[in-house]
Amino acid sequence: MGSLPHVIEDFMGVLQVLSDGTVLRSKTINFNIPIINDDSVLFKDILFDKTYNLHLRIYKPTSPPSSRKLPIIFFFHGGGFCLGSRAWPNCHNCCLRLASGLNAVVFSPDYRLAPEHRLPAAIDDAETALKWVQTQALLSEDESEGDAWVNARGVDFDQVFVLGDSSGGNIAHHLAVRLGAESTGIRPVRVRGYILMAPFFGGVVRTKSEEGPSEALLNLEILDRFWRLSMPVGETRDHPLANPFGELSPRLEEIRLDPVFVIVGGAELLKDRAKDYAERLREMGKKIDYLEFEGREHGFFTDDPYSQIANQTLHHIKTFILANST
Repeated sequence: MGSLPHVIEDFMGVLQVLSDGTVLRSKTINFNIPIINDDSVLFKDILFDKTYNLHLRIYKPTSPPSSRKLPIIFFFHGGGFCLGSRAWPNCHNCCLRLASGLNAVVFSPDYRLAPEHRLPAAIDDAETALKWVQTQALLSEDESEGDAWVNARGVDFDQVFVLGDSSGGNIAHHLAVRLGAESTGIRPVRVRGYILMAPFFGGVVRTKSEEGPSEALLNLEILDRFWRLSMPVGETRDHPLANPFGELSPRLEEIRLDPVFVIVGGAELLKDRAKDYAERLREMGKKIDYLEFEGREHGFFTDDPYSQIANQTLHHIKTFILANST
């Protein structure tokens, strides 16, 4: 007689995988993160993918300037491709801060999560979200159609920036590669740059920062678990979806990319991979900026977007956006 199903993977009870393949997700999570009710920003949810029932949250300043259209910021949340949602308080607060601090319209899409939906599902969904905005841009040419919040009179579809945190940073990289320079496949939407915050990259050979010391809320065991559950079955961390420089990864030297900005904390396990990514792209002649905050651990911006260090980060993001806007 076989044994009863038992837990083989556990993310603090939020996500559990049983020995028979069953995936359990908690519907009652105690975040202990207060939601910041910022009256300077309005937000609403909208369905962007009927096939997978995926929603995105749109944020816009309550009193935008009348002299110009607002740029668009796409924000892809982190969570190792296994956790997270547009509705989680840390993601929500971060997007409120981005909308108010950058005076922009922010789109925060959900994407399918692993292990129920392994990669490249999350990247495919991110591309679908961008194409949804492309549809809105085309519809808004007729002012009677499309979503009223996403209208060419108020937003600038020619000034789009993609920002990803952790696994969201990995998504941002893959979007940059898929769309290529000038993002011609989604016109009239035009991505001007990509901002990767501590991008979640991997590899079979460990880096020095991965080997330790562990962070307060992140360690190598957790990183490995994320990869085990999110990668296509049987693949290693050198798969192109994890390692931008793996043996089978696209030759980035041959791909034209829009500007990239990499931001990472100096005490992050992911620091060495982020730094190596930026250095290699620079050697290839890509337009790339790199910023490292000494002593900071993973999530220093997204977990407290109103802190002093978050304000500094926002300043650098704003500078990057201004430098790469027409």
